[in-house]
Amino acid sequence: MARTPDSFDRLAALDKSVHEPARLAILTALSACHSAQFRFLQSLTGLTQGNLSIHLTKLAEKGFIEIDKRFDGRYPATTVRLTAAGRKAISEHWRQLDALRAAAETIANEQKGE
Repeated sequence: MARTPDSFDRLAALDKSVHEPARLAILTALSACHSAQFRFLQSLTGLTQGNLSIHLTKLAEKGFIEIDKRFDGRYPATTVRLTAAGRKAISEHWRQLDALRAAAETIANEQKGE
């Protein structure tokens, strides 16, 4: 199968810390709102508490999210929001995926014409 000269470079350029499925789901969800509660993200992603916590920590270490941990009475209330860097990262990621899709369509159309 033919490929554009830079198709591998485009794939390699994807930020793996964003592209990982659970993190992509988290960042996409957060990009649609101002902030989200931990329990909402857990319900949305289907991750366990521990697994979600690990992914959130990785995203926070990259500077993509901010985590606010408080107590509502005796109960923990964790809120997560995207940072400006996180908004930029998720927007760029979707832009790159769109470019990959467009390149694949171009190759497919060229092969049909052969």
